[in-house]
Amino acid sequence: MILYQSTNRNLVLPERKAFREKVSFREALLTGQAPDEGLFVPDRIPVLSYSDILALKNKPYTDAALLVTYAYLCDEIDRSVLEKIIIDSYPFGIPMELVSEKLYIMRLDQGPTASFKDFAARMMARLMSWFKGGEKRLNVLVATSGDTGSAVGEAFRGVEGINVCILYPGNEVSGRQKKQLDTIGDNVIAISVNGKFDDCQNLVKEAFADPELAHLNFTSANSINFGRILPQMIYYVYAYAQLADEGEDIVFCVPSGNFGNALGCEYARRMGLPVRKLVMPTNENDEFPDFLARSRYKKISPSRACLSNAMNVGHPSNLARFFELYGGTVDRKGIVYRMPDIGEMRRRIFSVSISDEVTRKCIKTAYEKYGILLEPHGAVGWRGLELFREKEGDSGLAVCLETAHPAKFPDEIIELLGMVPVMPESMKGIDERRGVPVEMDASYKDFKKYLEENLE
Repeated sequence: MILYQSTNRNLVLPERKAFREKVSFREALLTGQAPDEGLFVPDRIPVLSYSDILALKNKPYTDAALLVTYAYLCDEIDRSVLEKIIIDSYPFGIPMELVSEKLYIMRLDQGPTASFKDFAARMMARLMSWFKGGEKRLNVLVATSGDTGSAVGEAFRGVEGINVCILYPGNEVSGRQKKQLDTIGDNVIAISVNGKFDDCQNLVKEAFADPELAHLNFTSANSINFGRILPQMIYYVYAYAQLADEGEDIVFCVPSGNFGNALGCEYARRMGLPVRKLVMPTNENDEFPDFLARSRYKKISPSRACLSNAMNVGHPSNLARFFELYGGTVDRKGIVYRMPDIGEMRRRIFSVSISDEVTRKCIKTAYEKYGILLEPHGAVGWRGLELFREKEGDSGLAVCLETAHPAKFPDEIIELLGMVPVMPESMKGIDERRGVPVEMDASYKDFKKYLEENLE
């Protein structure tokens, strides 16, 4: 049975006791974060057979989802139950858009909120509902820099016994992202924070670590929860099976903010997927590419506001898991206690920072040269992949992830291309929806008071 342990388990600190126990997936899912503020990671990574991966060619996405997730959950959930959860989670597909020979865009914008985070949030909500059973009410706390909150809110809306509280930086989400967040309603509360995403993330983490709030039975739907990471391994396996020839390896390019999406690719590689390189472009929050270049880590605080707002992260939560996988330790404050194998990281990962100016230029040139429509996050990814291929002279099979629908960023598309992006079915009517968020300063005292007065 795969068990889960804290990334902080080996630390000896006067202010907190390291959590050295191992827990089930169920406990990791329902608690979200380890008691010592570390992130849960599996104590071993299951390996898929290459033949099973190849057998997914021309099969539905749900087949890939069952192969990947059952490898982790086979000791905790019946296969037939898991299959029903998967089928209910994924009534939409993944278009693979051929740009040129061996170069593809994987469009992860077909879900109910037109974001890649629908893939993780929908499955996580259903797993959480099943594993929760008849226990007392859960309160899900979520910090979002743009797309996570709406995806999680929609996934959990109406789920009995679970409330969701979403914190977002009020001045750093697009108009349509804000509209999505504010108008979910039902059992979902939106809180507009006067601050940065990192402020939202820290408020959530403080609440988790506060013993006076333990009675509220918190869990997380951010990518600090391993239940969000597991579904994000699936589409890498699926894409490889559809696109690769037998024996071929692949490059994945993942525009990166809090690093949960890229982490899914890292785990997929360690499960046996032949990933030649993981390309992780960031926006102007360049703490990670700077770390790879200089072998020293310094978080960016406050984070820099960029066009690709969902990636405005000055210290990615999932960096702790990347460090863990490469033999290092870093905590939620950005303090490095043990350096990872930086040489191996550089061999496996390429990262570069893309400015807003270059992002805008990329949206324009990609459309003019290839006829492909990208939004700011996808443009960061596309330019990062171009720079990798130029530097490495790489022309093999490569897939760039487009993580949100361009219609979520109409102002930039209109300004740069003079066209209005076509609204996907999932977003039609959104401009007419009405809703008002709770407004709050980035004060833990205020946040704690609100939770105590409003959550069951």
